[in-house]
Amino acid sequence: MKIRIIGAGPAGLYLASLLKAADPHHDIVILERNRRDATWGFGVVFSDRALEFLRADDEAMYQYLTPHMETWPDLAIGHQGERVAIAGNGFASIGRLELLTLLYQRVEAQGIEIRFETEVASIASLGPVDLVVACDGAFSFVRRDHEARLGTSTDWRSNPFIWYGTSKAFDSLTLSFRQTPHGVFCAHHYRYSPTMSTFLIEVEADTWQKAGFDTLSPEETIRHCEAVFTEELDGHPIISNNSAWRRFPAVWNQRWHFDNVVLLGDALRTVHFSIGSGTRMAMEDAVALARALKQASSVADALERFQHTRLPVMQKIWDAANVSLRWYETMGDLMHLSPIELAYAYMRRTGRVSHEAIRRMDPRLAAAYERMHPETNP
Repeated sequence: MKIRIIGAGPAGLYLASLLKAADPHHDIVILERNRRDATWGFGVVFSDRALEFLRADDEAMYQYLTPHMETWPDLAIGHQGERVAIAGNGFASIGRLELLTLLYQRVEAQGIEIRFETEVASIASLGPVDLVVACDGAFSFVRRDHEARLGTSTDWRSNPFIWYGTSKAFDSLTLSFRQTPHGVFCAHHYRYSPTMSTFLIEVEADTWQKAGFDTLSPEETIRHCEAVFTEELDGHPIISNNSAWRRFPAVWNQRWHFDNVVLLGDALRTVHFSIGSGTRMAMEDAVALARALKQASSVADALERFQHTRLPVMQKIWDAANVSLRWYETMGDLMHLSPIELAYAYMRRTGRVSHEAIRRMDPRLAAAYERMHPETNP
């Protein structure tokens, strides 16, 4: 097949690798608008569960990527000057550019061409091909140009966030909450290399306005955030990578494909960063599409099969992510809780984790909460 993939992110790169491994005769080209060394953000994170899925689907890829990852067994909540570690929540992380570079090397070793700094103006400009895969991100031009056919909805959420890094290497994925005169600030932070961490800051819309971020320069914004998180940063600077405040678009499509074109990754749907599943979902999309193409008798049948088989699992995670993001949109109402209560509320935020599950994952947290709320202990 002649296959053109728009976008050299994890979804497109991994799909190309899977398809080429299945049939070396495929003519696959990946078209990427940015430079080879360009990337936004800092690190990406995988839960232990996400890596288990990757290992089950592709042991070779798991073994290829995991030696380059930072790992830790717990997550933590920082609140009111205390830190509550929550067991049973292992994670791994890797720099986004390092992940992409490893995938670039993988697909190029398979003989797949990646054309960097190549802007695709339209689907028609690709000429006659058997399959077009749009992996062009949350602001996909393919999706935008065909929203009516795809049944696209975009729900712009209210909380502003800004994606920074820092030279402090944190020992686990931590959510640090800070009450300020302007409102609550939350930092999502975790190391992705021995010397660097992601440091994403999220606030409610009213807090953002009261803090005057609409009038502050990028340098003033960094200084303000460093002052809020002085204790967490411990003298380390906040680092920008063209970082800017934005709001999260919760994207969904009723139909995932049209003609011989299919969406993948963030172009298909966006998953809020608070559950750390965006890259996992992109790679699982690739596995599901590659499997459907192998099993079906035609491209049209494969695209139908892809949506039919992938939808139930994907929607569960997407729904949970949307519940999670709403928890942060009212985080100011939770600051009266004790550190133990906030950690417990965080674990229960999506409605998918029961008290019994917390007991299994972290008996100490469950017991501490039960002492404060005896009614939860049957």
